[in-house]
Amino acid sequence: MAEESWNRGTEGCQAPEGHRLCANNCGFFGSPATLNLCSKCYRDFCLKEDQANSAKAAVEKSLNPNNDPSVSSSIVSASVPELLDNRQKPATVSSNSSADSNASVLSSSSSLQSGPQTTAPNRCSCCRRRVGLTGFKCRCGMTFCSAHRYPEQHACSFDFKAAGREAIARANPVVKAEKLDKI
Repeated sequence: MAEESWNRGTEGCQAPEGHRLCANNCGFFGSPATLNLCSKCYRDFCLKEDQANSAKAAVEKSLNPNNDPSVSSSIVSASVPELLDNRQKPATVSSNSSADSNASVLSSSSSLQSGPQTTAPNRCSCCRRRVGLTGFKCRCGMTFCSAHRYPEQHACSFDFKAAGREAIARANPVVKAEKLDKI
């Protein structure tokens, strides 16, 4: 009887077989229906896929102004996967006269896609400690733990003096002479 309750206790501590951690190691559980990703990671994955498809369509449209499908499809199929995988490397295209002009379009679209890298909102930007809902959002736009929440602790780039001056200027409009004459 004691052994039976002990076995039940150890089985209760194990995670069910159907649950797997997210493939991105974010700490949440994923499901096979969402490619073993949690809901947030799956949503981000779908958004990236949609952006890749729209970028591919935009490149095809810009490469195909004269409706020559043989040239544009070979250029797009050769350059778009490299563009999406290696955003820092320049895209390689065939040496046609039209392909040289299209290389500048591809490089400009890669510079548009690579935006500033943002940190996860549930981690401190200084020490990378998980803060969850207890994180403090600074006016510089970053999230910090309780130790780094003050501007002196994280070298804040926000100009508090200028913001204060603007707030005072908005709250106290300039008195015009016309109003004084009426009184």
